[in-house]
Amino acid sequence: MAATLLIFKSVKRSSLWKGGGASAARTPQATHELRPVEAAASTGLGLVRARRSSLGAEVSATGPHILTIGLEDYYQVGAFNRVIQRGQWYRFERRLEQSTTRALDLLDQFQARATFFVLGWVADTMPELVRLVTARGHEVASKGYYHRNIGQLTPAEFRDDLTRARDAIERASGTTVLGYRVADSWFQPHDLWALDVLAEEGYEYDSSIGPILRNYSAQPWRRFAHLHRYGERTLWELPISTVDLFGFLIPIAGGNYFRQFPHQLVRRAVSHWTQTYSAPYVMYFHTWELDPDQPKINSAPWFSRIRQYRNLDRMAEYLRYFLERYEFTGAANYLGLQQESVLAEDSRTRRRVSGAVVNLVSTLPEIAGASAPPLLASGEVAADATLEGAAAVVVATPTPVTVVIPCYNEELILPYLANTLASVEAQLTDYNITFIFVDDQSTDGTWAALQRVFGDRPNSIFVRHAVNRGVAAGILTGIQRATTDIVCSMDCDCTYDPHELSRMIPLLTPGVDLVTASPYHAQGLVRNVPRWRLALSRSLSHLYRLVLHQKLATYTSCFRVYRRSATAAVRVENNGFLGVAEMLGWLDLHGSKIVEFPTTLEVRMIGRSKMKVMRTIVGHLALLARLAALRATMPPLDR
Repeated sequence: MAATLLIFKSVKRSSLWKGGGASAARTPQATHELRPVEAAASTGLGLVRARRSSLGAEVSATGPHILTIGLEDYYQVGAFNRVIQRGQWYRFERRLEQSTTRALDLLDQFQARATFFVLGWVADTMPELVRLVTARGHEVASKGYYHRNIGQLTPAEFRDDLTRARDAIERASGTTVLGYRVADSWFQPHDLWALDVLAEEGYEYDSSIGPILRNYSAQPWRRFAHLHRYGERTLWELPISTVDLFGFLIPIAGGNYFRQFPHQLVRRAVSHWTQTYSAPYVMYFHTWELDPDQPKINSAPWFSRIRQYRNLDRMAEYLRYFLERYEFTGAANYLGLQQESVLAEDSRTRRRVSGAVVNLVSTLPEIAGASAPPLLASGEVAADATLEGAAAVVVATPTPVTVVIPCYNEELILPYLANTLASVEAQLTDYNITFIFVDDQSTDGTWAALQRVFGDRPNSIFVRHAVNRGVAAGILTGIQRATTDIVCSMDCDCTYDPHELSRMIPLLTPGVDLVTASPYHAQGLVRNVPRWRLALSRSLSHLYRLVLHQKLATYTSCFRVYRRSATAAVRVENNGFLGVAEMLGWLDLHGSKIVEFPTTLEVRMIGRSKMKVMRTIVGHLALLARLAALRATMPPLDR
């Protein structure tokens, strides 16, 4: 005898397809319209041949269901928000093109369609990729501009973020954006104000609710697709799918859950959903989940690394299983919504503000009769380059600077380094920079990778040690090879931001022989570095202050600006990490003036540190004893 199961089902209204209707004069109140309906429970194998879905569409156990894909790269994920700042995204090797192509090819293989939720930042930086998605027959929708949690935004900031992301995606795709999904985490009950904002901004649907465990136990209809009302406006909500396990809802929608939970159990849970409920099964994954060879962010907490990397190599297999057995389509197509074309000119000149359109061209000041001054050769004055009432323009010759970068087994991080240095060159226009890469006899593919990544740059010089000698030896080799008097050194892993050279180099004034980065300065900052390492470094700095003349906060930083004429004579006994502190100690004891620059030290992103902790501690103590003995034999300095 067939049992009867009560589920909540949204009522289809004629105004459903009017998602951007006018607001009522009074303050709208958010409502939902629901009624319980009977769904035949399974009998035998339980296959429900055909049912009327909660959205009014005829469905079967095999579909159609809804497939959504997060179009984002491996370094933009929420699991790494603590260690990777948005301002650092440009540094990472971009792998989004290849992972997106894999996703598109996989969908084509099974004739599936999907909705790609796109970050506005991605649309602005890679518009051709967004156009490729639409050209392959898929919908693009919004995931906000940056990868942010709704808890980080006020309603006003959320509205602005929606506008910025929507404009970027429409500009890139040439089609209207109808849907939204929050980029990081899921909407909790206290976040549902965001649905009102989405409805007010004219969005047709959202897929940000994650009914997990018992967070929506007071609102059980939130587990299934339902219609949200805000005044006269409507918004479809498409929550991720879950299985009820003893009163606790467990996600079975894909993504991380596919990779963490036993695959057999997930398969059975999905089968149960499709044969039991008339609501569509909402599945999702991210493009980066089809890139098992992505660089590993070793600085992330272990839990985040498990969440990111576990079973990446099996994700394509998991997806093929479901794509082969079920029919999938995009959210807009399932809802019967049609994306409209957006003119490129409109995307460039219009901005949405709370449903209104502002013409940006009209906000620009009118400049009559203005023309660009003629280009000037370096160090020359153009006689006709003056404007009325203005002085002649002189372009100064850029100051020559050398940047030394010692490398040892850094093959994986070189793309990250290349992107960072390209940005540094673009910013430091007052300097003519030459880069010297010193390979300290790496045992991986660093030497070949250096040629491949930087070989076409005319301002790059490559030097290779015959044997592994250490980081200090690499810096000294670069200083000796340099032909400029200003020589900078930096870590290959960019734990210090090399853009700070624009502020450090000017500190190398006459009489100053060394400018050193100082994260332990009162105005410095340390981010994501383990506490034990901080305690060790600060303790060593205290001991160095007792031994050396100049009382600094940091003595061990590799990020420095040297005066070559004062440094060429430096001789050290320690060629490794200890030699970096020994170089500073040598200059200090020989009367050189040293200036500290407060800056930020970040944990290494890719790869692992080569420093051996106990050996380094013992080495520093021995070096301190030797520097103290040297100071005792030298005459007092006249400062």
